[in-house]
Amino acid sequence: MRNPVLLVIAHGSRDPRHAATVHALVRRVRSLRPGLRVETGFLDFNVPSVQRVLESLAAEGVRDVVALPLLLTRAFHAKADIPAVLRDAPRQLRIRQAEVLGPSPLLLSALERRLYEAGLTPADKPSTGVVLASAGSTDPEAIAVIAEIAREWRHTGWCAVRPAFASASLPRTEDAVRELRALGCRRIAVAPYVLAPGFLPDRIARGAAEADVLADVLGPAPEVARVLLERYDGARTPLRAVVGA
Repeated sequence: MRNPVLLVIAHGSRDPRHAATVHALVRRVRSLRPGLRVETGFLDFNVPSVQRVLESLAAEGVRDVVALPLLLTRAFHAKADIPAVLRDAPRQLRIRQAEVLGPSPLLLSALERRLYEAGLTPADKPSTGVVLASAGSTDPEAIAVIAEIAREWRHTGWCAVRPAFASASLPRTEDAVRELRALGCRRIAVAPYVLAPGFLPDRIARGAAEADVLADVLGPAPEVARVLLERYDGARTPLRAVVGA
């Protein structure tokens, strides 16, 4: 029996770095699961659109698709935008929508990977305060998830961890940096909890001006690719709701 096609659904951006990073992540997913067909569609700004990819798959005779939101939290795009697009898919497609990527222990590992690549070592953890800087959301569920991730991450040995948001919510990255400095953390690091470069990640970077370390975005980290495959495998079970069946 043929495996469902994995359709990675990214938000899209006018910033060309966004699409380049998404494609790099998809290439890593393919390298981890040879033989699995992985396609990419964008909600806005970039091509191909999600609708165009779905129409193309249907025209080829594909029947089963797992649609995976390339999102870290379950906010408006996962709850409304993506289901709306999938409802308009060709009727011959059986589409299962996978869960968003976060939260996941693998994403915490990816965050630490990026901090170590930026110059920290495990020995620095007790003296380093970390700002977990996300894009932000008006969805209370998404904000609560970020706050819980920060609490959990603190228990892995960091001096302190504080959440921050580039939009919609407070505190901002620069305010969290100052709070950690006031707490007495010897070193402050900013860990962007975002998948790809763009407008809001750039705002996070500006807010990290007074920090000692700024990590890169998660991007095509191997841990992120593994989360994608975990979500794909979870959505293949017949208990998942099917869109368009």
